Amino acid sequence: MAAHIRFLIKDRGLFQHQAAALCGVNQGRVSEVMRGYRHPDVPPAQGAFPF
Repeated sequence: MAAHIRFLIKDRGLFQHQAAALCGVNQGRVSEVMRGYRHPDVPPAQGAFPF
């Protein structure tokens, strides 16, 4: 999930609250992932987001 969050924000240009809504998590969790507090070694996903 962290890889998909990074993909949505970095590659697709979504805001954190938009990525949170798509992934079903709260915006605080997305912020932790983006700042590296959670899963810092996970790179952004490659390819399309699986909707």
